[in-house]
Amino acid sequence: MTNLYKMIFFNLMILGTLITISSYSWLAMWLGMEINLLAIIPLMIKKETYSKEATMKYFFVQVFTSTLVFFTIISSGPFLEFDTSITKNQIILVTALLTKMGAAPFHYWFPEVIKGLTWPNIFLMSTWQKIAPMIMLNFLTNSTLFMSFAIISSSIVSGIQGLNQTSVRKIIAYSSINHTGWMISSILTSTDTWIAYMMVYSFILSTMTYFFNMFNVSWMQQLNFMYTDKKNTKLILFMNFLSLGGLPPFIGFFPKWLVIMMMLKNGFFSTCFMLIISTLITLFFYVRLTFSSFSNKTMENVIFVIKHLSYPVILFNIFFLLSLILYMIYYSLF
Repeated sequence: MTNLYKMIFFNLMILGTLITISSYSWLAMWLGMEINLLAIIPLMIKKETYSKEATMKYFFVQVFTSTLVFFTIISSGPFLEFDTSITKNQIILVTALLTKMGAAPFHYWFPEVIKGLTWPNIFLMSTWQKIAPMIMLNFLTNSTLFMSFAIISSSIVSGIQGLNQTSVRKIIAYSSINHTGWMISSILTSTDTWIAYMMVYSFILSTMTYFFNMFNVSWMQQLNFMYTDKKNTKLILFMNFLSLGGLPPFIGFFPKWLVIMMMLKNGFFSTCFMLIISTLITLFFYVRLTFSSFSNKTMENVIFVIKHLSYPVILFNIFFLLSLILYMIYYSLF
């Protein structure tokens, strides 16, 4: 019975996002987001107190922003026919959508909500729940200056605040804010680039949340002292960390490379420069965490412990080692 209601609400969550993506009316887009919200709330609630608190925080924030979106649409007409200039309604709508996806400087609710969720829900919150607001943001092409401010703020805030975190959930939350800035940059320049970025980011994050959920990881100390007898497992896990930070030659560098080229092609030079510099801060604490974890002295046989991992997991992660070859094949063909 429990699995049945989860399946129903999970399908409704997907349906709500698909309605938003496929709609031609702004009012229908808003309706799709509301279906998505009502469906994901039961999936977030667990028996733990932190889960209930995080669900209530998320519900209040989403209801407030949905109200802003609804009244903006009503006051501007059902099709939200903005002129070429930036209007007050358009700024309010962009602010509400940025708040919905947890982009800085409207991000304060996002790490607190992520802290109380389970790893599967963290994956949904960091990937699927950002799709509908970004699709709506794609139609608001006049407010590029305001969105550039959100892009730079997301990168700087996530890098600086992520340095002082000891909770793995909060590190993933601030990493998601950083990637939100990159995804907004990609959707400003090319929808195809945004799709590629979202797919690669979802691929990497799914692997990491799979590990964290399997071994119930919550704090950085657990990462430092876990897998002391399984260095190959630790190597695959931290390869995903470095790929998430966009370090070449891992596959996480590929979508960022595409975004940088598209931004330079469209003339976003200063925004691209700030995005790259601030993202280096995020990569710094990934590399620092990796070095500290592998500095632990152990006596295990690295070749022998390969048996502790299943072969599908190994094959699932081997693409990170082949990413540089994928770059070469892509650009030789296209």
